[in-house]
Amino acid sequence: MNHHPFPLSRRSLLKSAAGGFGYFALAGLLGESTARSLAAAPADDPLAPKRPHFPVQAKRIIFVFMEGAMSGVDTFDYKVELQANDGKGGPGGGKLTASKFKFQQYGQTGTWFSELLPNIATHADKLCWLRGLHTDTPAHPQAVVQLHTGAKNAALTRPSMGSWLLYGLGTENQDLPGYVTIDPSPNFGGAVNYGSAFLPAPFQGTRILDTGYVPNLRAATPLDLQRQQLDLIQAMNHEYAATPGAPDPVEGIISSYELGFRMQGQVPELLDISKEPQHVRDLYGIQDGPAGSFARQCLMARRLSEAGVRFVEITQGGWDHHNNLHKGLIDRTHSVDQPVAALLADLEQRGLLEETLVLFGSEFGRLPTAQGPDGRDHNIMGYSMFLAGAGVKKGFTFGSTDEFGIKAIDGRMHTDDLHATLLALMGLDHEKLTYRYAGRDFRLTDVAGEVVREIFA
Repeated sequence: MNHHPFPLSRRSLLKSAAGGFGYFALAGLLGESTARSLAAAPADDPLAPKRPHFPVQAKRIIFVFMEGAMSGVDTFDYKVELQANDGKGGPGGGKLTASKFKFQQYGQTGTWFSELLPNIATHADKLCWLRGLHTDTPAHPQAVVQLHTGAKNAALTRPSMGSWLLYGLGTENQDLPGYVTIDPSPNFGGAVNYGSAFLPAPFQGTRILDTGYVPNLRAATPLDLQRQQLDLIQAMNHEYAATPGAPDPVEGIISSYELGFRMQGQVPELLDISKEPQHVRDLYGIQDGPAGSFARQCLMARRLSEAGVRFVEITQGGWDHHNNLHKGLIDRTHSVDQPVAALLADLEQRGLLEETLVLFGSEFGRLPTAQGPDGRDHNIMGYSMFLAGAGVKKGFTFGSTDEFGIKAIDGRMHTDDLHATLLALMGLDHEKLTYRYAGRDFRLTDVAGEVVREIFA
């Protein structure tokens, strides 16, 4: 008779002893309960497409993240009273400081934009504005992590928004990662912002550089030999996964190895933007070097979305203007204005904007009062983001701030409400999209969040 070298594992003992009550405790701690969400992934293929909770408005999201808190009152939140009361005391203290940039109205909606964003302004009638946003903390690390994961305490690691979407819906292209983040910042939470935390490893974001480089993607050996090596490793992984006491992440590792092998065939070509026609590259303003980084990100985001990637994030940092506000804004907006406008135009002319939701914004805004000779401090009480594309009303504004742009007074929308609304647009009920871990059901919105259906098309 063959004997297993470890006939009774700790897990087996807990499962059988004392009527199994010890195993119930272990299951809670390790997240092994069978009472998963309705959106739980099949065990053999966690990234397989899954049925949403209700009809989808959008198939995918591109998140255009302006890290560091873009100043809305200098770009797209025009305030007549702020301009008229330049130098006077603000309602909450400080000196009101008018924007130095000229504003004008665009489109049939008459949406105000400053001279810093002339290209994005041409899309005024496509945009759906959320102008009553607010969040919980004025510190960048906590606010950025909360925007990406819903966690109000940055020390509590939670799955990222993109990971929840993958968990709930799977991916459209089995040869590509379902969640890609391009050039994410190492600051303000770093990998936490695209990590899967306690969700299985296949749901985490894949980081790539703006040059299209993915570490360790190109094979060092011929594909047939690599396939034989991978088959051997996977056979050992499967054998280990079947043994009593094997940790749950083994299945995630198996899936990630297979995805990595398949990615070699599509990803390098997909990220090679030199294959794009010159007129498309000119539309985005593609150029070599750091100055062209964000333009390359935008073009790669379109290519990835078109290929079926569920969630793509692109990042432009450098918006934390406590000083050097005006020169800094000129530099930053010059980097993003043409590429973002090109992304919207390119998606539209390809018919992709009808099924892709674009989200543009920062972790919070900036105050209308001065900080030093040329700066603005953080504002978590009222700021704006815009949406464009699938499922949202065009040329529509939800919410507003007061006459100076200090506080949201109408259509107030917390970060939890933003997350709940984005999930709903993707066909997911934020209260049902749960994962059992450490004895409780977790969700992106925790115990909060209201869907703002007023913005739905």
